[in-house]
Amino acid sequence: MAELAGDPTRRGLLYGVGIAGVAGLAAACAGGGDGSDGADDTAKGSGQSPAAADGATLGPASEVPVGGGKVYKDQKVVVTQPVKDEFKAFTAVCTHRGCVVGSVSGGTINCPCHGSKFKATDGSVANPPATEPLKEMKVTVKDGQITLA
Repeated sequence: MAELAGDPTRRGLLYGVGIAGVAGLAAACAGGGDGSDGADDTAKGSGQSPAAADGATLGPASEVPVGGGKVYKDQKVVVTQPVKDEFKAFTAVCTHRGCVVGSVSGGTINCPCHGSKFKATDGSVANPPATEPLKEMKVTVKDGQITLA
């Protein structure tokens, strides 16, 4: 039986669906589908924190638990307090794919995108896939407020 132009065959239909599926997968793997939560492209993989500025007040020191930490997503900074009255700060941009880290628990800073973990004491990699540490930032505590130095 002759095929008419414009009359889709099963083979043609499957071919078209396959191409569309591959194109969708390629788009997801090209960057937009990496599970990041909006980290801009200038920060991806650089460990830099484009939203944080020296002198910016992050919040009360009382919000950072001893042995834990707090992620300031808007400023892309994570502050930890490994021991009482010792505050450490790092960029909150994961060095693997540029996602903003999501939490601090169990002594690590945790990225929700691909499972990277960084030591809360020094920002070094505790669990891959990240291979580079988080960049350390300087903070001060004055009148109970944490400020980027």
